[in-house]
Formats: sequence, structure tokens, C-alpha cells
Amino acid sequence: MSFLQQALIFLAAAVVSVPIFKRLGLGSVLGYLAAGMVIGPWGAGFISDVESILHFAELGVVLLLFLIGLELQPSRLWELRRSVFGLGGVQVLGTGVVLAGAGLLLGLRLPTALITGLGLSLSSTAFALQLLAEKNELATEHGRASFGILLFQDLAVIPLLALLPFLGEATTPSTEPGWVSVLKVVGVLAGVVLGGRYVLRPLFRFVASLHSQELFTATALLLVVGTALLVSQVGLSMALGAFLAGVLLADSEYRHELEADIEPFKGLLLGLFFIAVGMSVNIGLLASGPVRVVALVLGLVALKALVLFALGKWAFKSNEPALSMAVVISQGGEFAFVLFGLAVGFRVMDRALADLLVVVVSLSMAVTPVLFLLYARFMRPRFHKAAKREFDVLPEEEHPVIIAGFGRVGQVVGRVLRAKRIGFTALDASSEHIDFLKNFGNTKIYYGDASRLDLLRAARAEHAKVFVLAIDDVEASMRTAETVRQHFPHLTIFARARNRQHAYRLLNLGITHVMRETYAGSIEMTGEVLQELGLTWSDSKTATDRFRQHDEAMLLSTYKHHGDVKKLTEIALKARQELEELFAQDEQKKSG
Repeated sequence: MSFLQQALIFLAAAVVSVPIFKRLGLGSVLGYLAAGMVIGPWGAGFISDVESILHFAELGVVLLLFLIGLELQPSRLWELRRSVFGLGGVQVLGTGVVLAGAGLLLGLRLPTALITGLGLSLSSTAFALQLLAEKNELATEHGRASFGILLFQDLAVIPLLALLPFLGEATTPSTEPGWVSVLKVVGVLAGVVLGGRYVLRPLFRFVASLHSQELFTATALLLVVGTALLVSQVGLSMALGAFLAGVLLADSEYRHELEADIEPFKGLLLGLFFIAVGMSVNIGLLASGPVRVVALVLGLVALKALVLFALGKWAFKSNEPALSMAVVISQGGEFAFVLFGLAVGFRVMDRALADLLVVVVSLSMAVTPVLFLLYARFMRPRFHKAAKREFDVLPEEEHPVIIAGFGRVGQVVGRVLRAKRIGFTALDASSEHIDFLKNFGNTKIYYGDASRLDLLRAARAEHAKVFVLAIDDVEASMRTAETVRQHFPHLTIFARARNRQHAYRLLNLGITHVMRETYAGSIEMTGEVLQELGLTWSDSKTATDRFRQHDEAMLLSTYKHHGDVKKLTEIALKARQELEELFAQDEQKKSG
């Protein structure tokens, strides 16, 4: 089969399977795996050379680690030292010991059990980070800890590969002394660091001066692939080399352009890697002993999850982030394929065991998105419900202003009122946000749902004059507005609107002081743009004032028809013509 025919099969499989699995809520990773199983040698048999595809697709993991390195500035890496070297070290050693012990109980020799346990202690960087990114959880407490552990696991691959010759017998033994190998590793890493600091920036500056986007992209790919190959020559993982190159460029002015250039290649090659993993699953081995394979997969995931949960419980002092971390990185990792393959060459384990472990690791990867989905739907809501604290008890104080929602808008209002020594009561529905603000001396802020009548009465709403509605969530904002209008009609409401539709709904309640959150800033920017283009301050102010008056009048005249798209389109076209005519009249008056 030609290269183009293979490419067609890969692309078609991905385009068909990934949307289906994403629509089912199972994520793109499982879609790629299923596609690989279907087109691979144990499925339809369209592609048979899985090994070469898997080696080529590992570039996706390499590019992924490079982009992660770009996001991780050296100062940030130092901040993560506790999760990288602390949590990561304990996880690899703890899980490795537990799994090696299980291997010994199953009858494996000590060297085989040791490599099996340590190899299975590694998790899939590609799977876990992709899953966390899809769920927007990379910046969470468990997301940061998971990343630190995964980074340490990538580092741990180096001593694990170095351990193989001591545990087995190489088919082609090396005559090179150990200290020479160590010197080579140190020399290559030093060369990468020095090159990154003193060569790469001038190189990219020169390439950028040529104004050739294609050349810049080619240089970026050359950097990643070249660094990965250089590092791999001394026994380190290619992914680690790419990560190091990314970290060295994290502070450079070309970071964002490098991200934009590499991202498309990373996405395609990472998808190909997942498909290749799916193709490598020996379905025949699974069919011949399904109970054994399923038991091993469940045992691997359960033992890793238990160790990770205990580690997370110790680190976070909370069940929810600990269990989240345990679910996300409880699978086997892609580096296990490399480790077990080399272990066969060094006669640490036999081929049959290596094939079985590859199937177990691959299926553990496939299980992870399903486990995470079940956890997110059934377990996580219980933690959040249990963790929900009672609303604060408000003191019996009367203030002329009540602020509902103390985020970006509410804080600005509150700061000015405090500076003018005008008392206010602030309510916010996020307990974490309240605790954060109180660290900065904001003591007059209370945790509570401003749409609840009992809390509004506790805030002495009947004695207040002004109600500032600055809640970010549109539906919560509307519930609060309805409660205030119904039970405290004397209050003058100043409402923040997220968009025009939100403004229409507020106007329907009879609220006239509606401020669209980006509107004032947009008007101000427009005035500065006009001045930059040559208009005087007076002319630009006249134009923006005219637009403001026209747009606010249009808002008031159209909110009654906000559900009629056809009517709104007609009004908008007419309003555009009227505005152009008004500007034309202003020009005539100016010239006359």
C-alpha cells in the first residue's frame, strides 16, 4: 500500500471515529484508539506495519512535550519542584514497589518483577495531558500535581533504561565504561542548555528578519526534532530533550509564534500516535484469555489509583483533588512500550510477557477516559455537594448600597465607595473567591446567593438605596434581578449586562440603568482610534457621543422585539442608515 493510501486510511478513520466519540462524551483519545483497533492488523487489517507507524508517531509526543516546555518558564519549573521531585518521586517508587510485589506474588523473577513494576508505574503523558486539557483542568490543583508527577516520570525513564543492562544480559554488550556514558549525558545536556541560551535566540532573530513564515516553521521543527534526536543518542528520551528545548525558549519573544507553528503538527502526529497504540493492541491475545487480561488491567488501574489517592490525600488534605488525580494518571504509559521492548533484548523478560503487558497498558489507556467520564458524572458532584459550606451570617448593619457579585465589576464599584467612605454590603456566590479576597483585607464581603430573599433581608435591603447587580452568570443575574424587583421595588438597580441579549432581559424587568460590560471601553477605544487617524479630540468625542446616543436609543426601542430576529434585522439596517446620515449631517454643519 502506498504512502498516500495509508494517509487516506488514517485520516478517514480519525475523521469518522473522533467526532462520534466526542459527541458521546468519551473524548478524542478514545476515538483515536478505536480507530486504530479497527484499521489495524487485529481489525480490518488495512495497515500491518504498526511498529514503524508507532515510531514515527512518537514525534507527536515529542512535539507535545516541546509545547509544554514553552509554557513552563524556568521560574515556574522551580515553583513546581515539590510536585515534580516530591510527589513524582514518591509515586514512581511507591507504585513501582507495590506493582513489583504483585509481580513476585504472580511468580515473576525479581529482575522481571522490578522492571515490570517500575515500567507500569509510569503513566501516559500524552493521554493524561490531553484529557486534562479537554476538560480545562490543567490549571487545577490536581492538574498541576498530575503534570509534576508526569514530568518526573519522563525523567525517571533515564535511570530505568540505564538499569536494564544490570538486570539482564545484552545481546550486544557494550564495551564502553559507565563513566564515559555519564560524561556523554552531561555533555549533551550542557550543550543543549548553552545552545538554547546563546544560539537559539540569535538564530530565530535572523530567521524572523527574513520574513518567511515557511522558513520559521521549518526552523522550529528542525529545533525540536534535532534536539530530540541528539538527546536520544546518549540514552535519554526524545520527549525529555524536546521538553528541555521548550523550557529554554519559554522566556523568548518568539514563544507564541513557535506555539502557533508547532501546534498543527503536534495535533496530527499525536492523533497518529494514539491510532498506532490502538493498532498495537493484540486482540488475539485478548480473545484467547479475556478474563486474565481484564483482571490485569483492572488490577493495574486499581493499584495505581490506590497509591495515587493515598499520595493525593496526603498532599491535598482533601478527597476530591486526590481522587481526580488518581483517575487521571492511573493508566500505563507509552514509555512502557519502549522499556518492555528493550527488556526483551536484555533478556530481563520474555517476548510473551512483553506482548501481554503491551495489551494491558494499551487497554488501561482506553479505560481512563471512560473512568474519568463516570467519575465526573457520578462521583465529583457528590464531593462538591458535600463540600458546599453554609452561607455566611450577615451582621445586623445597614448600608445604602448592596453589591451582588464581587468580581471585576463589583470590586471597582466597591473600591470607589470605600475610598469615599460610603458603606456597602457585598455578596458573592463563590466561597473560594470570598476567601481569596479576604486575604487582601476585604472583610466586608459575604458568601451568599443574592437571589435568595432571606439573605437580601439579612443584608437589610429594605433600608438600602442602591442595588448594584454585578453577577457574572446571566441566569443567576436574572434570578437576583427578579427577586429584587418583586420584593424591594424601592431600590434603584444598576445592572451589569454580559451582552445585548442580557441587556434586553434586564430592560424587560423595568431596569433602566443597564451597563454593558465592554461597551464603555469599546467607545473609549474607538475615540482613540479616530484620533490616531487624524481627527481632533473634539471631533472624535462628537462622533463617539453621537454613536452612544444612537445606540442606547436603539437598545431601548428594540428590546421589545428581541425574540423576533426578522424584526431586529430590519431595525438594525434602518438604524445603520440613520447613523450614517447623522454623521453626514455633522460633517455638513462643520464645513458650513
